[in-house]
Amino acid sequence: MVYAVVRAGGRQEKVEVGTIVQLDRVQAAQGEKIELAAVLLVDGASVTTDADKLAKVKVTAEVIGNLRGPKIIIQKYKNKTGYKKRQGHRQELTRVKITGIK
Repeated sequence: MVYAVVRAGGRQEKVEVGTIVQLDRVQAAQGEKIELAAVLLVDGASVTTDADKLAKVKVTAEVIGNLRGPKIIIQKYKNKTGYKKRQGHRQELTRVKITGIK
């Protein structure tokens, strides 16, 4: 079993070939190929973490489409002062399908 841990938008995701992952928004059109930076590679019993060897590893993905995450409500309140603040946020996301780990 071959899988990799890739760095994508401030987070790390464990991916295999065929995995569909949601990343922070990537500036790429639907159907375009993108390349992700590998942090760790597991190929059977061998685990690779050496930066020089990981520089040669290519994790390719195809952009399926863009979407927005769930709405998050941020609410602040201070007792006895009348202070209330409410704010919402929806993260911009990109859904990609991993096509190869070489």
